[in-house]
Amino acid sequence: MSPPFPMLTVLSMFYYIYLRRRRARTATRGELMNNRRAIESNRPLPINVELVQYAKEVLDFSSHYGSENSMSYTMWNLAGTPNVYPSSGDFTQTAVFRTYGTWWELCPSARLPFTRTPPNFHSQDYVELAFEEPVYPTAVHVLETYHPGSVVKILACSANPYSQNQPADVRWEVLWSEAPTKVNSPQARQFTPCIKQINFPTNLIRLELNSSLLDYYTELDAVVLHGVRERPMLSLNTSMITLNDLDDDEDGEREDGMDCLNKQFSATVFRESTTNGYFDKLPYELIQLILSHLTVPDLCSLSQTCKLFYQHCCDPLQYIHLSLQPYWARINDTALEYLQPRCVLVQWLNLSWTGNRGTISVSAFSRFLKVCGSELLRLELSCGHFLNETCLEVIAEACLNLQELNLSSCDKLPPPAFNHIAKLHNLKRLILYRTKVEQTALLSILNFCSELQHLSLGSCVMMEDYDTVASMMGAKCKKLRTLDLWRCKNITENGIAELASGCPLLEELDLGWCPTLQSSTGCFAKLARKLPNLQKLFLTANRSVCDSDIEELAANCTNLRQLDILAIISYCPQEGSWQMLCKIYRC
Repeated sequence: MSPPFPMLTVLSMFYYIYLRRRRARTATRGELMNNRRAIESNRPLPINVELVQYAKEVLDFSSHYGSENSMSYTMWNLAGTPNVYPSSGDFTQTAVFRTYGTWWELCPSARLPFTRTPPNFHSQDYVELAFEEPVYPTAVHVLETYHPGSVVKILACSANPYSQNQPADVRWEVLWSEAPTKVNSPQARQFTPCIKQINFPTNLIRLELNSSLLDYYTELDAVVLHGVRERPMLSLNTSMITLNDLDDDEDGEREDGMDCLNKQFSATVFRESTTNGYFDKLPYELIQLILSHLTVPDLCSLSQTCKLFYQHCCDPLQYIHLSLQPYWARINDTALEYLQPRCVLVQWLNLSWTGNRGTISVSAFSRFLKVCGSELLRLELSCGHFLNETCLEVIAEACLNLQELNLSSCDKLPPPAFNHIAKLHNLKRLILYRTKVEQTALLSILNFCSELQHLSLGSCVMMEDYDTVASMMGAKCKKLRTLDLWRCKNITENGIAELASGCPLLEELDLGWCPTLQSSTGCFAKLARKLPNLQKLFLTANRSVCDSDIEELAANCTNLRQLDILAIISYCPQEGSWQMLCKIYRC
């Protein structure tokens, strides 16, 4: 019986032969022998020896549980060979991110999500790893030692972090992606997803993670990259040749949806049409409402269809809330330039994770904010390593109405840059987690930004005296509702007393890993009595917490819903104290 589509089969065979001949012109004799064996066995074989590499260096990450001045629970533990695997359990030699579960979305400091987030974007954290030699990846192994299941995406970059000549166009290709799933066992595992082939060698791998479904912190030990030096050959399996293969040039790149930002918003010529069908009968506002459910790439594509939709897709009202974080790999100066006339009314802007490795310049960012910053109320710039002092100066001058500023993990910002934040007198939320803000700049911010309600200073290691900072908060920030002092090393009972007396509206306080606080001074009992509105309190790893502290919390903080006393080794409550502790979890 003849095949139903004989012509397509013949064309596929000819196309495959053409590809073989094209590559064979540059192939060595040894490579040709490997190709022949691949054809005869009807499966792809490595052209050369497969290289197995552990990460040489951790280049960048969004957060970690550990301290900036140690190796315990930090992302730097991902470099090199495994420290723990195949053992399971909680080990300080592993890499641990800052959060897990859903409590961060339920606490008073939680932020409202951006709309129009693509349904396939699940990433909450990331880490970037450099390897010694660029290869065409054949496998990526993630060694997870405790509560696995957080990895949701693996990407490869065309830029070589160890090369002095960086390519003009830095490409990121998704090797594997999936929605977060619940893993029932907390035991160690080697996670090896099926990755796709890419057409460039890489020695820069990025893991993106989502820990919202986990019952505890995920712990990663190492990442192993398998690959070959030469690009693998296609298998002689005609059923695997798809229309995508036929459309691609051998070394070309398929256009990503966000590439539309770089050209589809440019001038477009449409054919004259006398009617737009039923859309001519709909009110302008109704069409705007319908289009408000589309993602930014979908708006780019729709703008190409007709003049009516072009007008709607370019309307600044469609960009009141704009999150470009899901498209961080595609956002560059050109994209900002084309978006600029459409963002003149933007109020919420999320540029987190964007602009690294030179894709956004200081001049392009400054031009954008000077045009689009006047209405801005919320600006997210987490992990924006392109930022410098000039950028902060422009923000302070152009965004006078700004109420929320997120500079989380912008650890390359120089200390003098933070002085400009004090000019933003309307600030209600300021996130400086893992930044190099110094005490002088912070005191100035606290003095002039008296509207602050949410402040994050976790892992800010440049502070000389947190007691002085806490005293300024108590004197100037009367509206403060949430405060993150995670891993501040020198706050004492004096600072806590000033804080509790001056900020009675506090609903959330993170004092995790603050070793200078001692229960014997009565600081925790005073907190409980002075802050009756507390809903979340972290006292993580404070070995001095005792029964009386828990009793005071249960008696005075009747709204308390989240209490972290993890790693309090010396705390051994009596039966009565356990009953008091259980009252806290009345929800």
